[in-house]
Amino acid sequence: MGKLAIECLDRRIKVGAVAKAVYQVTGQKANLKAEVVFDNETDMRTLNFSERGIDKVTDVLSFPSMDRIKGKVLTPDICKTEMDGRYIFIGSIVLCDEKIKAQAKEFGHSAVRERNYLIMHGLLHLLGYDHMTAEDKYEMRNKEKEALAILGVDE
Repeated sequence: MGKLAIECLDRRIKVGAVAKAVYQVTGQKANLKAEVVFDNETDMRTLNFSERGIDKVTDVLSFPSMDRIKGKVLTPDICKTEMDGRYIFIGSIVLCDEKIKAQAKEFGHSAVRERNYLIMHGLLHLLGYDHMTAEDKYEMRNKEKEALAILGVDE
C-alpha cells in the first residue's frame, strides 16, 4: 500500500493523519504527493481574484494537477506526466492562516481543527471532488464525514 505525502512549508503543521484519512476514504493505493502553501490575506485575496474572479479573502484554494479523476484509483501508469520520483503529484493547496484562525473562533473550535479540515477539503478537491452542484456537494461532504470519523473528530 502506498501513502499520501504532503509537502508543507510550515513544518509545525502535522497533517499526516489527515492525509492518511483522505487516502483511505478515496481508496488510493499508489504513493501520492501534494503541496500545502500558506499565504497572507492580501496575497490570498489577489490569488482568489486572479484565479476565480472573486475579490475577497478565502480560506483555501486548490490547484489540482489532473482533471476528471474523481473516484479513480490513481496509478503511475495512468499518471505518467504527474510523476515526482516515486510519487504521483496531485496538486497544490493554498491556505490563509489569518482567515482560518478567524473562522475557528467563529465556529468555536481550534485553529488546528479548522486548518486540518481545510487541508482535508483541499485534498479532496485535488482528487477530483467538488461542491458546485447539490449532488457533488453531497458526495464530497460524505467523504469529509468519513475522513473526520477516521480521525475521531466530531463535526
